[in-house]
Amino acid sequence: MSRIAYFGPRGTFTEQAARVLAPGEELIPVETIRQAMTAVREGAADAACVPIENSVEGVVPATLDALSESAPLVAVAETILPIHFSVLTRPGNPEIRTVASHPHALAQVREWLDANLPGANAVASSSTSAAAVGVLEGDFDAAVCAPVAVEHYALDVLATEVADVTDAATRFLLVRRPGELPEPTGADRTSVVAAAANRTGTLAELLTELASRGINLTRLDARPTRSNFGEYRFFIDFEGHVAEPRVLDALTALRRHCRNLRFLGSHPRADGVPTTIEPGFGNDDFLEAAAWADAVRKGAQA
Repeated sequence: MSRIAYFGPRGTFTEQAARVLAPGEELIPVETIRQAMTAVREGAADAACVPIENSVEGVVPATLDALSESAPLVAVAETILPIHFSVLTRPGNPEIRTVASHPHALAQVREWLDANLPGANAVASSSTSAAAVGVLEGDFDAAVCAPVAVEHYALDVLATEVADVTDAATRFLLVRRPGELPEPTGADRTSVVAAAANRTGTLAELLTELASRGINLTRLDARPTRSNFGEYRFFIDFEGHVAEPRVLDALTALRRHCRNLRFLGSHPRADGVPTTIEPGFGNDDFLEAAAWADAVRKGAQA
């Protein structure tokens, strides 16, 4: 049985995602995203489940930073969970004056709270599950939690399927130490983090290398390097798999432009959207072009 560290505590959406990505495996909750990845790097866990982006609140900076530092890890799978919350209270609690949750969760139910608990004060907690513990201990009157939290905490469900944005979702990654990658499926995602020179046109050069090979971006973010003010790392997700000639050719080109290029994995997309292949940019086109160039090099044709 594999050991899967996840951003805990128990009863969070990350636990739900870990159950999807690693069914039947041993789940180990840890306090932070960085600790989950450290557990993998140090061999205390075989993989880690961490959130990477939310459709409402955007990217998760702690995950990006932890992926770009220390020993490399690669994503081997992803899942996308719809984010609908449950509001939990102590049994028999007659009045709700405080509602606690993680700030991202509170931001996603603000309209519901205004409409249904207009007199309650919203209080930020370190996680949705920490809010549930606070309700149990009498610190708060209600908690906005992942639905799975009710399995771990003896609380009543005041409301469920709560969300201001009904189609809100979060994408989670399963990351491991570098090794054998998942086979390409035709609906894959590749991720890199690029530390490029701090000069005019650097980002445009990186994106041009992808565009010139017909590769479609799915996400682009920048995070400071934390070493020199004004210097950034670029986190780039794009369609395709490193086993494809056009993607490997693009990675080779990106490496030439970067002080450091870290490969973060190739894996099937959770949404199953097939890779976009424009005419002239298929893998066979790249193979045929490489064969022609090799023949020219060997003097077989002019």
